Amino acid sequence: MGELDDAAAIFTGVRPRLFGIAYRMLGSASEAEDLVQDVWLRWQTTDRSVVKNPGAFLATTTTRLAINELQSARARRETYIGPWLPEPVDTSADPFLGAERGEALELAVLTLMEKLTPHERAAYVLREAFDYPYPQIADIVQSTEPAVRQLVSRARKHVAGERKIPVPETAQRRLLAAFLEAARGGDLEALEKLFAADVASVSDGNGARQVSRTVVSGAARVAKYIAAFSAWYWDGVDVRLVTANGQTSAVMRRGDTVLGMVTVVASEAGIEQLLWMMNPEKIAAVAGVTK
Repeated sequence: MGELDDAAAIFTGVRPRLFGIAYRMLGSASEAEDLVQDVWLRWQTTDRSVVKNPGAFLATTTTRLAINELQSARARRETYIGPWLPEPVDTSADPFLGAERGEALELAVLTLMEKLTPHERAAYVLREAFDYPYPQIADIVQSTEPAVRQLVSRARKHVAGERKIPVPETAQRRLLAAFLEAARGGDLEALEKLFAADVASVSDGNGARQVSRTVVSGAARVAKYIAAFSAWYWDGVDVRLVTANGQTSAVMRRGDTVLGMVTVVASEAGIEQLLWMMNPEKIAAVAGVTK
């Protein structure tokens, strides 16, 4: 029993980091929980007497399992109805979610990371969020140091190239509040003023009724789209702010029913993206956390 207690103590100590790696790799809190549980089961049956660095061993196991899991996760996402968005996590207690820095955690970045190869994503996550040295990343992903540097460089270029510089958190929160007010009132002019010219509204509902299955783009089109459902959607809706993925988001409820969650992604030009999480299963965990 004592040996298993030691194993559990070691695992518990590094578990936040393992979850942080798995979540950034998979973009799903529930899938990350399952994966970390799998790592724990493997750790129990490992010959721990030959493991010199348990933390490194467990991080390696987590990353390699996540690389494998990404392949099947992507196959599942191809059958998803409409856009697939990452499953948000509550970061009010742990703003960095087990990492050295809060990198690769915002919903907009996780969405961009979906386009990376599993190895690019692993190298990017380990370097940017957890500050692993390149030789260690090479060991983890079973590659060479020059190849890993290239993976990180390509991933950085992709993420930076498709993303405008975000506004500070206080400005993001102000824009979210202004958006909610304009959306509730169906104020077309106020909505357009808040949006960047090429704003995109992305809704994740997996085929749910009255949830758009396509991305709506352009300031005038998005404003009309939001104003069109203002007459019926907001009636009796209670809005609460939560901290999800390091940013303020709004959870919408009608009575005890969670309707969805919206996050605004903004640059100096205004709101660049509206991310609507309308799949109740994906927001159940954060919906109960109020700010």
